[in-house]
Amino acid sequence: MQLWSANILSTLGIYLVSMVRKRSLLLVDDESSILQTLRLVFENEGYAVITADSCAQALEILANGHKFDAVVTDLNMEKEDIGLEVARAALRLKPKPAVVICTGFASVTNSRAALDLGVDYMAHKPVELQGLIAALNRLLARRDRGVRA
Repeated sequence: MQLWSANILSTLGIYLVSMVRKRSLLLVDDESSILQTLRLVFENEGYAVITADSCAQALEILANGHKFDAVVTDLNMEKEDIGLEVARAALRLKPKPAVVICTGFASVTNSRAALDLGVDYMAHKPVELQGLIAALNRLLARRDRGVRA
């Protein structure tokens, strides 16, 4: 008699692994107050957080072999739409992290570019924190189950 289905065991295994290892998150924003607020929120949610206050700093971190479960980046920092460069670099990593872009200046052009790159989620500022946390948790749960969002 089988007491546990393969699905339940798989879900339990994912849950136990996530309990043991903190999820790693790269946060990128040129506004220090936003960056620090997001850092505190995600650390409180159990994430191991690294921050970058520019696209250049984020690209350096990504190029230095750091692995992340997720990358959350602002879209407009040093230049308009420069966050797409962070997303592009993150999506080249193996394994690919979940990639989220936050912006207060979405347009058809930059939204299309993000979609074409394979960005997982686009959040509009002002970001509702619980919504962002829930979206990121869903993306990571799908990735853990082998489903690309």
